[in-house]
Amino acid sequence: MNALEIKNLTKNYDGFKLDNLNLTLPSGCIMGLIGENGAGKSTVIKLILDIIERDSGEIRILGMDNRKNIVLAKEDVGVVLDDIGIVECMNARQVGNIMKRTFKNWDDAVYEKYINEMSIPMEKKFKEYSKGMKMKLGIAIAMSHDPKLLILDEATSGLDPVVRDEVLDIFSEFTRDENHSILMSSHIVSDLEKICDYIAFLHNGKLILCEEKDVLLGEYGIVRCNAEDFCRIDSKTVKGKKESPYGIEAIVKRQFVPPEMNISPISIEELFVYMVKGEK
Repeated sequence: MNALEIKNLTKNYDGFKLDNLNLTLPSGCIMGLIGENGAGKSTVIKLILDIIERDSGEIRILGMDNRKNIVLAKEDVGVVLDDIGIVECMNARQVGNIMKRTFKNWDDAVYEKYINEMSIPMEKKFKEYSKGMKMKLGIAIAMSHDPKLLILDEATSGLDPVVRDEVLDIFSEFTRDENHSILMSSHIVSDLEKICDYIAFLHNGKLILCEEKDVLLGEYGIVRCNAEDFCRIDSKTVKGKKESPYGIEAIVKRQFVPPEMNISPISIEELFVYMVKGEK
């Protein structure tokens, strides 16, 4: 069973359209949702959570329609949004006491484990937390009621590199259980490249690519050459390029490049930047 299935999802705003989105997140996997500001990442997440109304399309979470299973969304989906939504005068201990009355599968021991692992102060008021500390508390809450799917919107935002690495390890451990999955949007593409199984690229409300990460890294590469050599490459295989007085740098599909030309590896961030510029 897939953790998440989105079919023909459309949402219109004045000046923006999420256009016929289709993607599938298999169980036990992590999918990274990449896109520049305004690409539609937060819109997709709000639609999955049924916070806003879609114009058309279908969303299924763990095989069930997300609009018809309110209990499912509450119990089996852990959510971390940019705004954690905790009452500012509360501390982490009080938050835990409320959550165990909110979720039937809430586990105090798991919550305390994450609180300790992420060095979250138990008695300090939420309003006194830094942005990164607030995000860590949101992650602890989301993972302490035995969710099957985690939906994370910029969940590593505001965390220093050491803590981000620790949190990513927690996410990786979570998906070792094949019944656990994560959909994670982030501007920190290196985080997604480190832990994701699948990468989905959004640009101007359209899904321009969705594929297994390892397939993407194996399929695409960077060619650096002069204009004459560049003309030998089939234009259909070029996904984006940069021109300078020193030559041309292009992202290409490896299999269609003449064998004598040197192809360098590409990162997920480079791939996205090149493809967006190619779309523009």
